[in-house]
Amino acid sequence: MASIRVDFPSETLGLGTTMTVLMPAGAGRKRVLYLLHGLTDDHSAWSRFTSIERYAAHHDVAVVMPQVHRSFYCDTRFGLPFWTFLSEELPRTVENLFRVSTDRADTFVAGLSMGGYGALKWALRQPERFAAAASLSGALDLARIQEHDDRPHMRRLMTELFPEHRVGGTDDDLLHLIERADPAGLPRLMIRCGTEDHTLPYNQTVVAALERRGIAVDSAYGPGAHEWGYWDREIQNVLVFLGLQR
Repeated sequence: MASIRVDFPSETLGLGTTMTVLMPAGAGRKRVLYLLHGLTDDHSAWSRFTSIERYAAHHDVAVVMPQVHRSFYCDTRFGLPFWTFLSEELPRTVENLFRVSTDRADTFVAGLSMGGYGALKWALRQPERFAAAASLSGALDLARIQEHDDRPHMRRLMTELFPEHRVGGTDDDLLHLIERADPAGLPRLMIRCGTEDHTLPYNQTVVAALERRGIAVDSAYGPGAHEWGYWDREIQNVLVFLGLQR
């Protein structure tokens, strides 16, 4: 397994950016997991704070960890178009640089916290791309966060990201996407969250919305907080759920 830091220019963002890629050895095109970071993290966090490299080697899967800063994987009016970067430019760049499969059956997305939101949004907006998607401790109800999270840093961030519109009812709102989704066309979905995690209500809301629509979701809540020990344990379950057993 090779761990590669890739510094590359992004035409979408208009600047240089970075991703970490874990690439298995061996012939043939590899299955690929896009693994998304949280609000206070960067492209290196999953590799630094979990054993994802060891787990990915065991499952013979490439892992792509992009950097999107504090964007919530969104295009914003006065910020950079990180949603467009993620959903359009990043896969093209990865496919051009690395020996990865482009088949839906071999392509997966997962993330934690802000990245859990990003993973489910990507899966709901481009369901034809992924076989399965997973969220760990996801900040999933972004409209609720925008309207009711009174922590000063979150109020500032929501104002910076969405200065002129409400998230609710837009394509940045997972609940809106769920209402519009074709259940038959979606990838398999997994949601996990710790019972001591402040994001638990957001996860429960999204799971309930999926169930109302008859959309299958593998959901479970157990002991755990918003911390890396929980995510290191659960990413191993994610890899099994994705169907990455060798």
